[in-house]
Amino acid sequence: FFDQFMIPQALGIPLIIIAILMPPLLILTSSNRLVQNRLSTLQAWMSKTFTKQLMLPINFQGHKWASMLLALTLMLLSLNLLGLLPYTFTPTTQLSMNMALAMPMWLSTVLIGMRNQPTISLGHLLPEGTPTPLIPILIIIETISLFIRPLALGVRLTANLTAGHLLIQLISTAAFVLMPSMTLTASMAFMVLLLLTGLEVAVAMIQAYVFVLLLSLYLQE
Repeated sequence: FFDQFMIPQALGIPLIIIAILMPPLLILTSSNRLVQNRLSTLQAWMSKTFTKQLMLPINFQGHKWASMLLALTLMLLSLNLLGLLPYTFTPTTQLSMNMALAMPMWLSTVLIGMRNQPTISLGHLLPEGTPTPLIPILIIIETISLFIRPLALGVRLTANLTAGHLLIQLISTAAFVLMPSMTLTASMAFMVLLLLTGLEVAVAMIQAYVFVLLLSLYLQE
């Protein structure tokens, strides 16, 4: 079952390379016209709406993060959805890649807060109105929760996608094995598989959005 998390190859060529070339063909279009076609107009409208909603609670100095967060969203969205296609590989099911994305982004939000507003950033470690005997314990707890944030970002993305792919693999295997002997049960399993595939498409989009949304909330804080 876990072989699906390995990169498939054909004639020694990793098939993920061919799959990764598909999204740029849809996004990177060149033309001399201001409005190229309906697809590019829809992409521009969605990018503008998403960026506006993401940057709404953040002050003007934080708007320089908009392009980076939008690019990160598009990358995660493309990789998550590509992994649902046959003979492809989902890089975001690997914890090492997700941590490599989460750690630098989280660390940069922390360092920017320490540089620009050190008093407010350190003030988050101790809630206002805390009783004096609880101050050392709360500082330790808040510090631990701060350092757990990147781990939670990476593990959440990895666990959700891995669990979804394993469920699809299990149900599809059950439907395939039961088809000759128990046709009705196999048909029901196939219907569940179709519903689960639709759910996984939604999960792939939601997890990319949640990853970037949490980063924007850390930046806002």
